[in-house]
Amino acid sequence: MRKLNLKETNFNLKIILVEPSGPLNVGSIARLCSNFNVDQLRIVSPKCDIYSLETKKMALKGIKFIKESNIYESLIDSISDCDLVLATCGRIHYQKDHNQDSLENISTWIRNFKEVKNLAILFGREDRGLTNRELLMAHKVFNINTHINFPSLNLSHAVSIVLYELSKITKADNMLPKKDLDFATSKQIEDSFLEIEKLLLKTGYVLPHTLNAKISKFKKYIYRSETSKHELDTLRGIVHQINWALDNRNKI
Repeated sequence: MRKLNLKETNFNLKIILVEPSGPLNVGSIARLCSNFNVDQLRIVSPKCDIYSLETKKMALKGIKFIKESNIYESLIDSISDCDLVLATCGRIHYQKDHNQDSLENISTWIRNFKEVKNLAILFGREDRGLTNRELLMAHKVFNINTHINFPSLNLSHAVSIVLYELSKITKADNMLPKKDLDFATSKQIEDSFLEIEKLLLKTGYVLPHTLNAKISKFKKYIYRSETSKHELDTLRGIVHQINWALDNRNKI
């Protein structure tokens, strides 16, 4: 059987697992990374021994992805060099309350860009997935269509479905008219919101106990509008200057 090759697409794919607890899942995903020629496996705060014998047995020829995997203490560090971040979510109530895409739509959307230097796809914990705060670090959130009464998939099964769908992007797709990817990165957005949070608290627009809810709505708007790096830099510059003026108003 021919090995499907994600190296033939317009992106370098990083699979990111957040706090995986099952060594068998980690091993299976490493094997999948080999099957689909993924660029890199990254793991955030693993809750199991990813170098265990169980993991290695499941990984088979994907063992190099275990040996070469990058381990991170925080999610934001794991995506700091990625210019497009996608997150998986299987929670029904989240799908109802947010503009969530299907996997098929996401795959079609990615085809629109000339190049995605580093594409990250986030997969959450086996028992509860990604938190709302973690989901807000992604440019888009998508789900895999499953039966409404049984929406949750095994972690490694979810990864296999996503990789197979993305592998359908071919060299022929790369010949179609495309646009440049110039979104502000998740790291840039997170850093900018540190300045924005300071301003909102100083001016009394939000109180500490309402900050997260207000910031979540603002972040969703930034991601949904596909804000460019230049636009975000301009916004951050304005906010920074206002913060400076408020801090130094008695000196001016």
